[in-house]
Amino acid sequence: MNLTRNYCWTSSYTPSRQEHTLRFTILHEDQHDIWNNFISLSPVGDVLQTMEWGEIKRFSGWEPLPVAVVAEEEIRCAALILKRKVTPLGHCIFYCPRGPILGDAQEGCFHVLVEGIRELARTHHAILLKVDPAITAGNEKIERLLKQHGFRVAPDATSGFGGTQPRCVMKLDLSKDEATLLAEMKAKTRYNLRLAERKGVEIIDDCTEDDLQTFYNILLETAQRDRFTVRSYPYFQSLWQNLVGSGLGRLFIARHGNETLAGTLAFILGKQCWYVYGASSNRHRNLMPNYLIQWRMMQWAKDQGCVVYDFRGVSPEREGVPLDDHLAGLNRFKTGFGAEYVEYIGEFDLPLSRFWYPLWTIGKPIAKKLLQRHSASNSAED
Repeated sequence: MNLTRNYCWTSSYTPSRQEHTLRFTILHEDQHDIWNNFISLSPVGDVLQTMEWGEIKRFSGWEPLPVAVVAEEEIRCAALILKRKVTPLGHCIFYCPRGPILGDAQEGCFHVLVEGIRELARTHHAILLKVDPAITAGNEKIERLLKQHGFRVAPDATSGFGGTQPRCVMKLDLSKDEATLLAEMKAKTRYNLRLAERKGVEIIDDCTEDDLQTFYNILLETAQRDRFTVRSYPYFQSLWQNLVGSGLGRLFIARHGNETLAGTLAFILGKQCWYVYGASSNRHRNLMPNYLIQWRMMQWAKDQGCVVYDFRGVSPEREGVPLDDHLAGLNRFKTGFGAEYVEYIGEFDLPLSRFWYPLWTIGKPIAKKLLQRHSASNSAED
């Protein structure tokens, strides 16, 4: 398949004798399998870089642009860019969630990717490109590569669970056998999941779309209890259709008798599984359904060939101590399963407009505060 038959831009970068000509291109839907295969094979690949995720984000006003650098009809590095207009004049922002994916690419390939994005930005009137790759903090090579190509630490980047994607996560090594995984859990966690089994809690992992509404109702209950906002139900229908329907997601429901106690939504790609959404009822919390449902998710992920189970966002830690008291419970819960704390390099911006980027960095925090005040005011009136 000709990967450069669409938009194609050839860099002025001169490859060494060992390298082939590198070309920047935009891929399309009929190249879906080639794209997703490249993303899935990367140890830092993520569902948020798949074409399915681009379609989900289209639902909320983003336009997906899957761009790649190719050589000899093979993808060498890639970035699913999400584009969104932010000014009446048509200016937009580019966002690359959990990307770019560099594969085995060397500096030359990254150079072509960045220069291609700059050229694309001129066409789309982009203000900036924001990236937040799943690269562990302290990776000086990647940080240096980003800065050499004009990236800077995002001024609005947060140090912890918040931000565009969680900077701090918990990960569990699933390559161990189940007996070892159980043995390495904290005693209280192991006790709780076994208590749920003894009390007759059942985990359903062959859910249908009818179960999605049940999960969403519990999610609303959880949001009211823990005071966070939830996306609309049609958004979750889009998750179901694009991810669960494509084998990139799975819904789990915990029941006791005829009563639904908890639910979770997992993403899966390659050898990684992510715990993305969780919800629990206010009823029968003493039956510990949240512990058993996590264990069943881990077992399912192992059966799918996963070696990493990502619990996603937690509070930042220093010397094993959570810095955010509000999120400390998440750290304790996830650590109880034997997960280890991982911190990423965080968000970086590539300014693409000398005029608009400074205005964006000043105006976005102000607009965000105004929206928060407006939301709080509406809540008080309700």
